[in-house]
Amino acid sequence: MTSSGGSPATTPIGSRAEAEGYVAMVCFKHGPPRLYGVELEWTVHHADDPHRPLDAGRLSKALGLHAPATLVRGSPQLPLSRGALVTVEPGGQVEISVPAAESIPRLIDDTAADAAELTALLLDADLIPGAYGLDPFRTPRRILTVPRYAAMEHAFQRLGPHGPRMMCSTAGLQICLDAGEQDETALRWRALHDLGPALVGLFANSRRRAGSDTGWASARTEATFGTCAPFTEPPPLDGDPAAAWARMAMEAPVLCLRRGDTWDAPTGLTFGAWADGLADVPGDGPTYDDLDYHLSTLFPPVRPRGYLEVRYLDAQPGDGWIAPTLLLTALMSAPMDQVLAAAEPAAGRWFPAAREGLEDKLVLQAARDVVDLGTEVLDRTGADPELIAAVATRLQRIVDDTHGRRAS
Repeated sequence: MTSSGGSPATTPIGSRAEAEGYVAMVCFKHGPPRLYGVELEWTVHHADDPHRPLDAGRLSKALGLHAPATLVRGSPQLPLSRGALVTVEPGGQVEISVPAAESIPRLIDDTAADAAELTALLLDADLIPGAYGLDPFRTPRRILTVPRYAAMEHAFQRLGPHGPRMMCSTAGLQICLDAGEQDETALRWRALHDLGPALVGLFANSRRRAGSDTGWASARTEATFGTCAPFTEPPPLDGDPAAAWARMAMEAPVLCLRRGDTWDAPTGLTFGAWADGLADVPGDGPTYDDLDYHLSTLFPPVRPRGYLEVRYLDAQPGDGWIAPTLLLTALMSAPMDQVLAAAEPAAGRWFPAAREGLEDKLVLQAARDVVDLGTEVLDRTGADPELIAAVATRLQRIVDDTHGRRAS
């Protein structure tokens, strides 16, 4: 998707109000919806034994010149054939993000090609991508040693076990959509959130963690929401989303204070207090570069970055990412009143959706209505008719199988 731009990076921020204005401006860009993006993430395992801890050296060898500098210092991080950059998360999860596309068929073709290329690179090193939104075999273990992740891990560990799990054991599917014209952004923002519980339930696959049954259909969602609540949970949806997001960003804790070799931030430091000069922080106040970096450490279900990054879906096995991508992009092309009506039975039921999945009656009802509406408009994506038919069949089977189990 397009970059946010904004003030010169080294310009000091004069106040919290100034910072809020900047956040509202750069995080919600307006215009006709025309670009689509997908980011695919996988846990990585040894092919002969998925329980074995991942070795940073083996992963570095597999990725070669595509490795990011966080894994191999000085790496050129060459893109894959269709333009995707490979990044690595703290626990060794790999992620690809192809350049944004103006058509869904192009996005699918490019993403599928680069995903296949990455899989081949891993296989050459006897590694395989995981098939779930959460590592079902191993406990969290950070293999990246850069200051960012050391500081984040330290901050999250003070809050409980979920932060290290989110950082080192989860894998997600992210779908990126334009925010739309100014008069429709708030409705699109609400729709993406109201759809969340139904879509979490439809595509939940992360029940197991480190060899044990968690009791959650999507334990990845449990870990993410629990990482740094309430800032990693769904936000209130009343009022102007840009203003609400900017306030939240100011109230969220600073996780990385990039001063010196160690980036640990003082406990309780918020960006708003730092910007207003109310915090006991060595050195000068924050710059716009510090603010941009702070925004990159916020992990809500939908993150505005000039576009809207939907982050609440579990990673899917194989080409399973195509179905939720087509479904969500099709839904966002439908009349918003119909989308909101379909999602309404489960709107706000994030935790029941994460715990019970489609076994929650209202989540199942919404999922069926969302699938019915979505399959009616799948052709708006421009995807191949055979692919549309296969996706529609798969989606219908998910809800029908769940309904059948409940009725038996």
